[in-house]
Amino acid sequence: MSDPDLRSLPLDAAHRALGARMAPFAGWQMPVQYPDGIKVEHLHTRDKAGLFDVSHMGQLEIRPRDGLENTLHRELEAALPLDFDNWPAGQQRYSLLLNDAGGIEDDLMVVNAGDHVRIVVNAGNRDADLALLRERCPGLDIRWVDAALLALQGPLAEKVLAGFDARAADMVFMQAATLQIDGAPCPTTRSGYTGEDGFEISVPLSAAESVFERLLAQTGVRPVGLGARDSLRLEAGLPLHGSDIGPDTDPVSAGLPFAIPKSRRAGGGKAGGFPGAAKILEVFAHGPRRRLVGLTSYESVPVRAHAPVLDADGRTVGEVTSGTVSPTLGRPVMLAYVDAGVLADGNPHLRARVRQKTPAVMVTPLPFVPKRYKR
Repeated sequence: MSDPDLRSLPLDAAHRALGARMAPFAGWQMPVQYPDGIKVEHLHTRDKAGLFDVSHMGQLEIRPRDGLENTLHRELEAALPLDFDNWPAGQQRYSLLLNDAGGIEDDLMVVNAGDHVRIVVNAGNRDADLALLRERCPGLDIRWVDAALLALQGPLAEKVLAGFDARAADMVFMQAATLQIDGAPCPTTRSGYTGEDGFEISVPLSAAESVFERLLAQTGVRPVGLGARDSLRLEAGLPLHGSDIGPDTDPVSAGLPFAIPKSRRAGGGKAGGFPGAAKILEVFAHGPRRRLVGLTSYESVPVRAHAPVLDADGRTVGEVTSGTVSPTLGRPVMLAYVDAGVLADGNPHLRARVRQKTPAVMVTPLPFVPKRYKR
């Protein structure tokens, strides 16, 4: 059943023809899984290559109204904690759209394309992000890119994509290039949200169906839905906006200090000067009150989001923000915010409360499953 209030992906008919189970997500009808199920899709991506349709994400192109790169850099550095110095064209970086309290309104992927910038924003925040960026950057022309977005992820991704454009094999993690795929120019980054090597491919709408079908026809490639994308990113320890990060969480507490370049921190050549800087630099200086950490359990009790985390005395000292039973590891894994004082004990005895059960959980270094990016 379709909901008239939900937006449809450009490839909606193709997903339905493949037997996808569709469900609402961030205002869109999304393929959650295909007939073989989430676990099969998850493990296939780890072993071969999964093709994800992430066209619900917003794609923005940003250019200076006066045509000057200096204007582009100056306004974006005031709006986001970026530093264009020593950032070559053709490279992508992870950044954050912050509020004045240092909270994360959204997390972004930003490509320096030389005379312009491309940004991918989360689906649920796309309209708010556009409005906020336009407000903060009056000298920039910011508009949507009307294109599909496909993510080819897994150890066979390079071989598959290089079969269409040999330059794909030369790209490394977070590098960007415009590849020719089935005759269509496709701005592509070597990145993704699974912890596996792979590519995110922006495809002109006129070529979206043919590119999708041609990629699926390659040996080792199968369609993968939103369910496996979530379990893969959780195994990789990647936070999800709206679950693990949001307007009430700062980057340091969320384990994302790398998103604030050293030049924008205290003592740096461009220290501060971005929204929320004062609060975030204070957290850098004094340490966070709580921290996002990985937890695992060897008990067969799935622990989901919002489960309280308890200390040895039964006091609530944290909360799970994402949780699943890892298809790769076969045991529960979680992301959770835990009081920093509790974490000061190198091996705190913690439990999660799941209805009447309190399975033991252990702080575990992230990622749960090693990332396999090509660097």
